[in-house]
Amino acid sequence: MDNASLMAGKTKEDLIKLDVSLPIWDHFFTVAPLVVIGSKEAEGYDLAPKHMAFPMGWGNYFGFICTPQHGTYHNIKHYGSFTVSYPKPNQMVMTSLAASPRCDQSGSKPALGTLKTFPAEVIDGIFLKDAYLFLECELHRVIDGFDQNSLITGKIVAASVDKQAKRMGKEYDQKLLYENRLTAFLYPGRFATIGETLAFPFPSHYQR
Repeated sequence: MDNASLMAGKTKEDLIKLDVSLPIWDHFFTVAPLVVIGSKEAEGYDLAPKHMAFPMGWGNYFGFICTPQHGTYHNIKHYGSFTVSYPKPNQMVMTSLAASPRCDQSGSKPALGTLKTFPAEVIDGIFLKDAYLFLECELHRVIDGFDQNSLITGKIVAASVDKQAKRMGKEYDQKLLYENRLTAFLYPGRFATIGETLAFPFPSHYQR
């Protein structure tokens, strides 16, 4: 499809050029998952919400964007593992508390003491209680160099899902999502609850 076809019905007045010498992402909304990353710290554990988080391909690998300015980055590089909790829509306040600032003197997050957690089984870590999906990951690779950001990837060595969120077959997907709604983070600062869904119209004989 050529540029003329793509621009059909559009005029220059319909589009706003963005300055790519600066980050562009605050000028519009994008849809992303919302997870809570758990990591081991010297004095216990840390939890931190992340939205730039995703499977790394179709195998059992998971990755998320972090920065060396955060304790999560150094915790994972030092201890070599992390957990992933997918919170439910009614856990947004708790998820927000995980992003609270650290104390200047101790470096701890006092708000984490208010969160309900439970221990991982394979790695040394914790999960956010009452989430719907739980991943235990051993560090695979850290890729620096995305300006001030880094991609942290892990191999999933254990996983659990709430029995109410487990898929039982395509014919039940719509009912499952309606009764067990998911959370989407709308960067830069909103979230949505997903319950009304439609099957995607894949072409016949489509293969991933």
